[in-house]
Amino acid sequence: MAVFTEVTREQAQALASHLSLGMVQELRGISAGIENTNYFLTTERGEYVLTVFERLSFEQLPFYLRLMQHLAQRAVLVPEPQADAQGEILHSIDGKPAAVVNKLRGGHQLAPDLFHCQQVGAQLARMHLAGQDFPLSQPNLRGLPWWTETVPVVLPFLNASQAELISTELAFQQQLAASASYADLPRGPIHADLFRDNVMFEGLPGREKLSGFFDFYFAGVDIWLFDLAVCLNDWCIDLASGALDEARASAFVAAYETQRPLSGTEHRLLPAMLRAAALRFWISRLWDFHLPRDAALLKPHDPGHFERVLRARVASPWHAMP
Repeated sequence: MAVFTEVTREQAQALASHLSLGMVQELRGISAGIENTNYFLTTERGEYVLTVFERLSFEQLPFYLRLMQHLAQRAVLVPEPQADAQGEILHSIDGKPAAVVNKLRGGHQLAPDLFHCQQVGAQLARMHLAGQDFPLSQPNLRGLPWWTETVPVVLPFLNASQAELISTELAFQQQLAASASYADLPRGPIHADLFRDNVMFEGLPGREKLSGFFDFYFAGVDIWLFDLAVCLNDWCIDLASGALDEARASAFVAAYETQRPLSGTEHRLLPAMLRAAALRFWISRLWDFHLPRDAALLKPHDPGHFERVLRARVASPWHAMP
């Protein structure tokens, strides 16, 4: 992700030695994203990702790191945090929290077809089920309370049409969240940011196999249906228009349901959750675009993309079942 904290080779070596990873062979900053400082770290022992956390605190981070450890130990395809001799997986660099996880094999699939969507859908459901007995709890920090707090901050940057859309949609989601149907939705730890660039595949073209999900640092306890909607809004759309690709979306949901069938209420509320997922990322991209932080390699995402996605979901509600 964006490099906010410059990590020296000496600092990386000190941490690698503490974790018994051997001598550092390469340290390279990662430019994608906007939340944390990430480096590819290659040592004698293998390839890793070193993360320095810019917003999350020492108190918040055990949830994310222990969740990844919990899922990895239950055969979910995720990176596993590297522990020191005392079993600690949260470390520090320049007084900031830091962690090292193993690097997943392969690369991104930025033009997914049905085959890729099916694999991600099934693994997402397995991840949800595997997290049911995770003992720690932390809310989704980019959930409805954050939307409510952030919309007034970004409103001055919007034109009249955009301001009406974001305000109307926020009110709709607030009303939905207060409903009895919403309260009945199953929940647990969710990834909350499982875009195409947070998933890895390996293998020959056309025969790629999912090698893992990563970047769990937006995870929290929230409704599973929201996590599914976040995925559908990225894996199953036409990127230019934001329109849903119904064939890919149907394949994604059907694969998810091979592991965890959706309830009738979940099917009924899926169109509203697709709107919620679009709203969440429109708000966060507006915030990052108009109120950026200084960082080397920082490249904020275009907020207009999720405005188009939200307008498309409002105009054309989609149900996974006929």
